[in-house]
Amino acid sequence: MFTNKVVIITGASSGIGAETAIEFSKLGGNVVITGRNKDNLEKVAASCQKASPENLQPLIVISDMNKEHDVENIINKTIEKFSKLDVLVNNAGVLESGTIETTSLDQYDRVMNTNVRGPYYITMLATSYLIKTKGCIVNVSSVTGMRSFPNVLAYCMSKAALDQFTRCVALELGGKGVRVNSVNPGVITTGLHKKGGMDDSEYEDFLKKCAATHALGRPGDASEVSSVIVFLASEAASNITGATLPVDGGRHAMCPR
Repeated sequence: MFTNKVVIITGASSGIGAETAIEFSKLGGNVVITGRNKDNLEKVAASCQKASPENLQPLIVISDMNKEHDVENIINKTIEKFSKLDVLVNNAGVLESGTIETTSLDQYDRVMNTNVRGPYYITMLATSYLIKTKGCIVNVSSVTGMRSFPNVLAYCMSKAALDQFTRCVALELGGKGVRVNSVNPGVITTGLHKKGGMDDSEYEDFLKKCAATHALGRPGDASEVSSVIVFLASEAASNITGATLPVDGGRHAMCPR
């Protein structure tokens, strides 16, 4: 499905990003994987190469989405090696816990810079290449962009901004043949919430609570999100743009109880 296609996946060293890179590799894509953890990226690259029908080796670009030079380097290295770009998956993101009373400006800046400014800049740099190939963009957002949740204020704001970014850029680039969509996961068992401040016990309790907060009665798996990302990037979704697609076990449809 993605033979001779070039796909960038940011934040590919673990979780949804890693699964997405492997999925594109299975389908013949040339993948570019980015992130800050070199060791993890090398492990993901090995899994991608093993999954690839043509034994294609991913291009690894060590990068921090908060650093403009690093973001520029992702695009430069990709074009230097492949001379084109077909798919951009904006997956890199961070979560910080806190309310309006407890979220510092440093936390706010970290979340907004990684989750909004980073995708904005790499999309800006990638657009001219995507227009040439009539490619597409898939942003990895969250159900928190669609619904309100306590104690993750900056994160909710960042994902709501990413959803609006998705819709606006879809309108701007639709006439040029570039589709732009987002996936909006609910709780996915990637450990992101532990990085956001939960300890092991809190995280286990949080996952158990998903039985009540998700219509399907469970958290999701990263592969359940990566498969939808691949769908949105494929010709099967050729008439879909500007969509924010929940992949959340029905979490977005649940009412407070």
